[in-house]
Amino acid sequence: MASKSQEDIKTPGNAEAQSVHSTTDVNVLNEGGAPVEVISPLGYEVGFVSGFFLNVSEMIGTGVFSTPGAILKSVGSVGFSLVAWAIGTLIAFSGLTLYTELASMFPNRSGAEVVYLEQAYPKPRFLFPTTFAVISVLLSYTATNAIVFAQYILSAAGQESTRWNTRGIACGVITFVIFTSALSTKWSLRFVNVVSFVKVVTLLFIVITGWVVLAGGTRVSDPHANFRHGFSGTSSNGNGIATAIVKVNFAFSGWSNAINVMGEMRDPVKTVKRAGYGALGLVSFLYFFANIAYFAAVPRADIANSGQLVAALFFKNVFGDHAAAKVLPLLIAISALGNLYGSTIGQARILREIGRQGVLPYPKLWASSKPFGTPFFPMLVKWVLSLIVIVAPPPGDAFNFLLDLASYPSLVFAFAITVGVWILRRRRQKQGLPPAPFRAWNVLLVFYALISIFLLVMPWYPPSSGRDGGDVSFWYATYCVVGIAILGICGIYYWVWIVLLPRWRGYTIEEEAVQLSDGAWTNILVRRYHDEAGGGVAAELPHVLPRIDFEENEHEKK
Repeated sequence: MASKSQEDIKTPGNAEAQSVHSTTDVNVLNEGGAPVEVISPLGYEVGFVSGFFLNVSEMIGTGVFSTPGAILKSVGSVGFSLVAWAIGTLIAFSGLTLYTELASMFPNRSGAEVVYLEQAYPKPRFLFPTTFAVISVLLSYTATNAIVFAQYILSAAGQESTRWNTRGIACGVITFVIFTSALSTKWSLRFVNVVSFVKVVTLLFIVITGWVVLAGGTRVSDPHANFRHGFSGTSSNGNGIATAIVKVNFAFSGWSNAINVMGEMRDPVKTVKRAGYGALGLVSFLYFFANIAYFAAVPRADIANSGQLVAALFFKNVFGDHAAAKVLPLLIAISALGNLYGSTIGQARILREIGRQGVLPYPKLWASSKPFGTPFFPMLVKWVLSLIVIVAPPPGDAFNFLLDLASYPSLVFAFAITVGVWILRRRRQKQGLPPAPFRAWNVLLVFYALISIFLLVMPWYPPSSGRDGGDVSFWYATYCVVGIAILGICGIYYWVWIVLLPRWRGYTIEEEAVQLSDGAWTNILVRRYHDEAGGGVAAELPHVLPRIDFEENEHEKK
């Protein structure tokens, strides 16, 4: 039986909520989990423009400027490198279509994956929420783009990048980004819009410059050299191909960022559809033709050996040393800064939604919008973890390992979500509910599932350079083993917490939904002990309880 939402409680606030969102509330399928916030305590600052640029901002980070060389080296040819970028577009399109269908089922819930895993897999009770919560919180750090920002700012200023000045600037920028985002959603979104526009203009400039290069309008002597026999040298090594697709996939990550803030939109389904497909279409165009521009201006061997400098080589070959040394580093730093803002805004909502499920300690702190009307506590947690990852590990192996580690469990969840959409469709059909307002093509879902499996399996295949040939000096698949181990530890913790201890001590764990004084709703998990006669457990509580305020008013104090 479907669980009730706050609309079932007849209070003035909820009466208003019914009138505002009754036309878009299709959460009659809601299978437990966090209570639906029909009126968002975070406000409604996200419209089409902000949703569009949230996606653009997180997609366009540093990947398109730095990874083309590594991708070319992995696949072996210019032609297949472009194919890899096209495959990345198709993966992102398939994923966006999948998420849009799920978003249309739960239009008043932010957090994307949090909600979809919770709803698709309600049994075993608390298993998926607990596992996803632990993984998401532990891996919620944002270090890469903070480090990249520091390196390129120092480069633009003509300063040498050392271990500690880089880390100092990285800590400063992540602190600035997170605390300004915590102060005001409206102004952080405006900043995202401006910076994202600058990033789009930068890539568009590279694309147009590439067309001029191909037309013979620059000092590049033979702009078509890399396109002759474009597929010669294509690698057949599975690990290399998987590595290339992972890097392309990383460059596209962020296409679902607007869905993370869906609960803060007045017309959520329409907004995420328009913003999602519009942003992905624009970014795909810019990525593909930016790569063509690189191949037109820079010799193939130089690109393959460029590391993270392919965009710098492009500017140097076309405009000379000054542009490569001063202008490009500043533009890449701005791009990294915008990515930090976009990911902070989106991920804070994911962490807040996890906290509202009640499976983390102090759920009221996670759910509260105080003191600034933003998810302050989730941002604070993200800030602390980011500082630890930036400062604590030594450069090289440890840092690269932590970045790789964050990717593997996410692929497991991506596959689970793909299967979950079929589960939710079937459940709706059994309950006699209409299909979701938006429906993804099954062929795209199958493709997305197969890609997830491919990316889970192929990292185990040895690279062509041997067992120590990854981006760390130890065994190349260590991060896969550790990622699986973390998932296993989450399962053991769940079994002890939910199964063993309650059975041993004679209680059950149940959810109570409570409303905080700022209007936020959250679950708290409570123990219901068996009665003294051993005749069973206390009566099950409804999914949503009448309003409970945690701040006494002056009348009550008297």
